[in-house]
Amino acid sequence: MLAVFLKTLPFFGLIGLGWLAARTRFFPQEGAAWLTKFVFYFALSAMLFRFAARLDLAALFDGRFVLAYLGGSLAVWMIGLAAARARGLPVAEAAMEAQCCMIGNTGFLGVPMLVVLLGERAVGPVLMVLTIDMLVFSTLITLIIHAGRSGGLRLATVIPILRGIVANPMILSMVAGLAWAQMRLPLPVPLDEFLAMLGAAATPGALFAIGASLAGRRIGRLAASAWLSGAKLVLHPLAVGLAAWALRVEPVAAGVMVAAAALPVAGNVYILAQYFGVAQQRVSAAILISTAASIVTIPLVMLLIGQA
Repeated sequence: MLAVFLKTLPFFGLIGLGWLAARTRFFPQEGAAWLTKFVFYFALSAMLFRFAARLDLAALFDGRFVLAYLGGSLAVWMIGLAAARARGLPVAEAAMEAQCCMIGNTGFLGVPMLVVLLGERAVGPVLMVLTIDMLVFSTLITLIIHAGRSGGLRLATVIPILRGIVANPMILSMVAGLAWAQMRLPLPVPLDEFLAMLGAAATPGALFAIGASLAGRRIGRLAASAWLSGAKLVLHPLAVGLAAWALRVEPVAAGVMVAAAALPVAGNVYILAQYFGVAQQRVSAAILISTAASIVTIPLVMLLIGQA
């Protein structure tokens, strides 16, 4: 356990450094926003393109993996929705809480950390998790909130939503990389070195940005936020792990899937909550609590994966 904890400690150390820099106002909040934009549009996109350009598309897609992750995640999403509705919350707030229960910080934390900890074998499964989260569940929550507010869905509303999701830089960079790989084009050395150099900024930049963004968050509605954090850190990896076992997903891919599901609540859930004006305080607190608790839970999950 100690060895695994020490391997993950540098990643959380970078998050802590970002938090401290922002908390002491040495690094201003607007700086965190610009750093996040740099990572999102440039560094992380370069990393994802370079990873995807080296993958075999046929080997990447595994139907059982997709069904296991989708089924386990959807089960947790429905549990989160049902729990919120049982407390009398309206559909939009309940759906946002459900999103907290199963959308992890795969882009900014999972891709940099899991690839380093688990090696190149983690690239394909992590990209699959990221794609499912963005294409399926980000679309789902957006459509539910729009439908609830407008009394239904109209084509004129749906098309811009889908266009915005597909135009996400992480989706575009993965699709472009996979297309490059499918055409079996070699990466020219200068391009490969350029992408490697730019992508190398993704890990420290993303982790520092996560920490800086946490400095401005406050804990409120503690009971609800603690439940959302527990569902994300415990219930989600347990559900996808059981689904992977039931569908006999290949062990290495199943381990990566469980590790990805064990990540804390993603920052983009708060972006959605803020955009729609739904449950911002609960979502913000869940991000803070789950990220802090994951310092312990992620090493534990990694240890269990290694023993499986």
